Amino acid sequence: MFILPAKKFYGQKPNNQSKDLVNEWIRFPEVLLIGPQGEQLGVMSSREAQLKANEYELDLLCVAPQAQPPVCKIINYSKWRFEQQKKAREARKNQHVVDTKEVQLSPQIGVHDMETKIRGAIKFLNEGNKVKVGVHFRGRQMAHIEVGQAVLDKFIELVSEYAVIEKPAAMEGRWLIAILAAKKK
Repeated sequence: MFILPAKKFYGQKPNNQSKDLVNEWIRFPEVLLIGPQGEQLGVMSSREAQLKANEYELDLLCVAPQAQPPVCKIINYSKWRFEQQKKAREARKNQHVVDTKEVQLSPQIGVHDMETKIRGAIKFLNEGNKVKVGVHFRGRQMAHIEVGQAVLDKFIELVSEYAVIEKPAAMEGRWLIAILAAKKK
């Protein structure tokens, strides 16, 4: 008996990005078949399963290739794939990516400049982002790292109501860096 390939794909893979085993791409000797309404149709060869799917004018999709025997389901593959993509889009829309914002200070920062930097850091923390605070040393300032440490400690103290220290202050080259994270509300 001659078997026609499923209407939608004509012997080609459904799409290059897809890892799904569909129709002729299912090459297991035996599969457990589940019908279009969710009923079990039993264990049969993949060829017989493809014939059943053709009778329903639907596609055969392998939903559990690692199972013994592999589980295949008769479904409308295009509709199923659309639903999967829709769920993935919804999941991406609902996730929040935490960014790391950077605030740069110098050992001789003025009072008003410090207040401006603090307001910016508090805004970043309220948005749920992490803040990387860095004090940059130039030239002979490297001889007095304790001045930069005092500036950084004062900054951390002033934002402590909004932040917790995720990584304490440490020297990285000519930078004294600390990372702050937003407090849980």
